[in-house]
Amino acid sequence: MTGETIQLEQDQHIATLTLNRPDKRNAISSTMMDEAQAAFDEVERGPARVLVLTGAGPAFCAGMDLAYLTESSAQSIETIRHDARKVARLFSRIYSFPKPLVAAVRGSALAGGCGLATLADFTLAEPEAQFGYPEVRVGFIPALISPFVVRQIGEKRARELLLSGRIFNAEEARALGLVSEIVLSEKLMERAREMAEILAAMSPMALTHTKRLLVRVQAAQLERELEAGVEASAEMRGTADFREGVAAFLEKRKPVWRG
Repeated sequence: MTGETIQLEQDQHIATLTLNRPDKRNAISSTMMDEAQAAFDEVERGPARVLVLTGAGPAFCAGMDLAYLTESSAQSIETIRHDARKVARLFSRIYSFPKPLVAAVRGSALAGGCGLATLADFTLAEPEAQFGYPEVRVGFIPALISPFVVRQIGEKRARELLLSGRIFNAEEARALGLVSEIVLSEKLMERAREMAEILAAMSPMALTHTKRLLVRVQAAQLERELEAGVEASAEMRGTADFREGVAAFLEKRKPVWRG
């Protein structure tokens, strides 16, 4: 499967999904979300036992496409909510994907891109990889990824990362528990494939039921938190600070916050 923004390759029991907007640092657009969901469906139905997720070019994923966010924010509040739910469904799909999912991260994985990378079951990163949730720096909020971050690293550390919006390296990401393993860049995909082969050799039924059990325990609470995040995200997109933050970022200037 080759789409406008993704590539899906399947080799025996291993599928590889590549985010393919390298000129945009693989920023997440509406089309990418649709194509990624279709790819997940294809892998789930197909013979592959493991999915590897990576990005084309020097970056894994720079997060949401800010130009797309700006355009969509001019729509009705219902359309904005629908768009936010689309993002929430993508994160949930990765978190609850029934087959083992390995992310291989080169370069930056920021904001929503950090979510895509760290929601995988196993996250491999090159030493130079960078992570972060810098939404607050552009007048936005990490509303849809925050429930997952709190679950992964605890509330205190999540608050520090989400409120500061700072960027951190692969070593710190591993110390926090967001990265499973650091691998030399030239060995990254080889190691991802090796890990996928180890997982593919295990009982597919046992792996699927294990993942289902892990997800089911928190499903109801997570659904409520994501719906709250949808409302918060939609509300923030209508503010002057959001419009100013995105404009300042795109114009490469310091924002002037109105509050």
